[in-house]
Amino acid sequence: MTTALMFMFLTLLALGIPIFLALGTTSLILFYQDDALLSYAQRVIDELNSVPLLAVPYFVIAATFMERGGIARALVDAAQAWVGEIRGGVGLVAIMACALFATMSGSSVATAIAMGTILIPAMLRSGYSASFSSGVVASAGTLGILIPPSLAFVVYGVLADVSIPRLFLAGVVPALLQTIMISAYIIWFSRRNNYAITGDALSSKDKFRHTLRALPALSLPIIVLGGLYGGFVTLSESAALSAIVAFLLALFVYRGMALRDTLPALAAGVRNAAVIMIIVAVALPFGHWITESGIGAKLVGLLQAWDVKGWQFLLFLNVVLLFLGMFLEVLSVLMIIMPLILPLLEPLGINPIHFGVLVVVNMEIALLSPPLGLNLFVVSDVGKIPLVQVIRGTLPFFVLLLGLLLMVTYIPELSLWLPDLLMPPR
Repeated sequence: MTTALMFMFLTLLALGIPIFLALGTTSLILFYQDDALLSYAQRVIDELNSVPLLAVPYFVIAATFMERGGIARALVDAAQAWVGEIRGGVGLVAIMACALFATMSGSSVATAIAMGTILIPAMLRSGYSASFSSGVVASAGTLGILIPPSLAFVVYGVLADVSIPRLFLAGVVPALLQTIMISAYIIWFSRRNNYAITGDALSSKDKFRHTLRALPALSLPIIVLGGLYGGFVTLSESAALSAIVAFLLALFVYRGMALRDTLPALAAGVRNAAVIMIIVAVALPFGHWITESGIGAKLVGLLQAWDVKGWQFLLFLNVVLLFLGMFLEVLSVLMIIMPLILPLLEPLGINPIHFGVLVVVNMEIALLSPPLGLNLFVVSDVGKIPLVQVIRGTLPFFVLLLGLLLMVTYIPELSLWLPDLLMPPR
């Protein structure tokens, strides 16, 4: 029966049925066969009654205010003031601005939309090719789910029952590595193709002026994450604080929104958050059933019988995640595969914090993977660039991210050093 239901679930996905319907239908039948429909409803309520999950809608709403409120423009201007005069400077502005915006949004798609709207036209005007421009923004935008605060880390933390603040810290060093790798490629590619230096050398006064204008935006991650790690606010409270600060910045500081735009922006944020929460609502009971059914224990026994080593398992899992990422979006992959994988980590000696970063880097690559990589479509739409050119432009960055994935997979210290330093496990 279980095999038949799993086949049905995969068939529903293959037919293009929305993930929440596929998961919900399958988990409903799983509970129905045990005469436990009442417990299914109770399970949905119990799983949603989670304090960390309260952070999700607030972070999504904050990202919506930042995307629409002119904050992105201030970050771009500040980055342009410091690196615009370097060959490849506009590309470096893109990676710097995306990294800064990611510290506030928690979403790769929001980062790609906000930055693509401003930076792709600027790169095209500066003589960059359409494929390179779109590739830079699409790949830099993936930082949205690796740099804290990250919605992907919040959802993974809920699923794996691990510290979300530790997960946030674990993503910092890999994110810095990714930023450096992409920046180095941008400089090399710009020099190789002899792209012109398009930015003017600004005086110290002008640099200070642009930086000063960006300071209110830059204060947002300091306020939110400083409050979280200082022990002044909880995760959900820090998320709510980020939404409030983003709203005030958008309305009164950068004035990218008028008061009449508040309700439409809030409605858009709530709608996007609702999509996530509906998937979570139907997926968590599905994961609970998988755990209770003993499938995880059987997989552990199978791995032990085959004498599978931790490094072999991680290599195999990376291949599986990369394949799933070609066809499913980030949240769907997390919800489908985590209940099966999490019971295997402890027997194989794999740290769940390290594993969480590995999964998120995989999901970054998924955002650039055809045929369904979301960042590809977002950048193609905002930049009015054919999808084929966007895919071609992301290929070098796709390879760079694969290199980052290998480093994160087999050098756990990249993920664990900072959280162990600042939040040592008890």
